[in-house]
Parts: sequence; structure tokens; C-alpha cells
Amino acid sequence: MKSIYFYLSFGLLLILGLDNISAQNNTNLSPQIKNLIAKKRVFNKDVGFGYRIQIFYGEENSARNSQNRFSSTFPDVYTKLSYDQPYWKVQVGNYKTKLEADKALMNFSNQFSGLIVVSVGK
Repeated sequence: MKSIYFYLSFGLLLILGLDNISAQNNTNLSPQIKNLIAKKRVFNKDVGFGYRIQIFYGEENSARNSQNRFSSTFPDVYTKLSYDQPYWKVQVGNYKTKLEADKALMNFSNQFSGLIVVSVGK
């Protein structure tokens, strides 16, 4: 007799659990949710995402020297030199997550000091 009650209660809980799962799927079909997801995709496409490691921020000659020194030490890593008035900055790498950028920062910190991970936007 106890096993019948056990199986009935287990079956009832299972049915209620399946109902909750389908309720979550119905929420994603909402037009408002689809609209928000579309806006988020457009934003990510326009603004961009990811991380880089900034190895220098200062005067132009020193920035170019830092970029050249980094490129000769790590030839396979992307480097970018940009002007942010009144200073120049050298950023390296293209990382999707902050964790990837932090791991790379640990590798570069033996050769360079003052490194920071920065978020990338277009």
C-alpha cells in the first residue's frame, strides 16, 4: 500500500515538474522576449565584445617601442597601437572571456609590468 502512494506521489511530482519546464519554454516564445534578444544581438554586433591586455599608455615613441618589443617577444599575438588624446596605448590579443585574458596576462607579466585587462568595444 505504501508503495502505491509512493509511486502516485512520484508521478504527480514528475507531471508538475514537466509542466514547469514547458512554462519556461513558453516564456521564450513571447514577442517581447524575442524583441529583446534581437536588440541584444544587434547591440553586440555594433558595439562588440571581448577583452584585450593593455601593455602601455603614454607617449608615442615609448608606445611604439613597447609594441615592437612585445611583437618581437610574442610574434603570434595580435598588437594594436591607438591614439587616445593626449596619449597612445598599446593593446594586445583578442580574448572572448576575461578568464582567457587573465591567463594570457599571467604569461606576459614575466616580460612586461603594469598590464591591465580592458574590455573591447567597437
